[in-house]
Amino acid sequence: MEDNIKEITLAGGCFWGTQRYFQAIKGVVQTEVGYANGKTKKPTYQDVCQHNTGHAEVVKVFYDQQMITLPFLLTLYFEIIDPVAVNRQGNDVGSQYRTGIYYQDPADQEVILKSVHELRLEMGVPLAIEVLPLENYSPAEAYHQEYLKKNPGGYCHIGSQEFNKAAKAIDPSIK
Repeated sequence: MEDNIKEITLAGGCFWGTQRYFQAIKGVVQTEVGYANGKTKKPTYQDVCQHNTGHAEVVKVFYDQQMITLPFLLTLYFEIIDPVAVNRQGNDVGSQYRTGIYYQDPADQEVILKSVHELRLEMGVPLAIEVLPLENYSPAEAYHQEYLKKNPGGYCHIGSQEFNKAAKAIDPSIK
């Protein structure tokens, strides 16, 4: 990847809608759904849903930092999650639907912690967002990749209003 391309991995409930949302954002150049931060190697969707693997459904987001910053990306992420919900988003319930921000670049940790802290101050309550290094990542099966593009009527806790807002989002700190 080019030097200006960075990645962050986000858990925000069911990965189908989370992927579609981030694909709509200007500056996001690629996404991939998968499973992260669990205790088994190369889990399947069935494993994650039924066998208490500890994995979260995640979206790896590759973004051009000349077009969008990590703080702005996180602001958009916070708009599509319930940051106080434990192990659930929308109608999806289970530890695989928890919220989390998983980083590969240690330099991102400070930026992430600052963003989460600011959200906590704004909300005035404890948050349920994990902030951890990315570990034990496996891509999801091919049929999950871009699922809502292939199946537009599929369930998603994120509504069309949010998808439309994502498509119009422009990072004000980028000139």
